[in-house]
Order: sequence, then C-alpha cells, then structure tokens
Amino acid sequence: MGEARVVDLARRLGVTHVTVNRTIARLKRDGYVNTKPYRAIFLTERGCEVADKCRERHDTVLAFLRRIGVPERAAELDAEGIEHHVSPDTLRAFQRILSQSRRAGLPIHL
Repeated sequence: MGEARVVDLARRLGVTHVTVNRTIARLKRDGYVNTKPYRAIFLTERGCEVADKCRERHDTVLAFLRRIGVPERAAELDAEGIEHHVSPDTLRAFQRILSQSRRAGLPIHL
C-alpha cells in the first residue's frame, strides 16, 4: 500500500491542513490509520480492508458506466458520487451485468 502526507492530501482534496489533521485524528482513533509526527500516514489492516471495498465499489460503478457508453470523463466524475450512494442490491446488479457482458464478449461500449 502507498503512503500519504498531510500536505498531499490537503492539496489533492482542496481542503486545509487543519481539516486533514482533524480527519486523520478521527481515522486514527477509529483504527483505520497509523501516523507518526512528521512522517507519512499509513492505513492499518482495517483501513486497507475498507479501502479495498471502496475501490471495488468505485471500479464496479465506473466499469458499468463505461459499459453503457458514458464518456470516460463523465463516467469518472459520476462514479465518484454514485459509489457512495449505490445500494448493495444495485451494485450486485451492476456486477451481474458486467459479468454477463464479459462472458458474451461484448465491447466496452454497447
């Protein structure tokens, strides 16, 4: 797994260092990250599990949007929002459709 620094996260997310530090403190308290002063932030095993699930959700939503022909940039932007709200039932339906289309050898865009 990679590592991150507060300054990098603040820049990437467009928030202040204070916001990042407060969020990191909560994540550390809840067992998702480990930190050391003036060092990078690392995910714990629990944090890695959550990150893997989030990445899987994102990848599924993104692949589904691409599969139905949504342009790449729009699919990327839309996946960022949809992945946080999609229900487990809908996510399973996306996965089922993707699996069926892969087995059928369909191109990425229908």
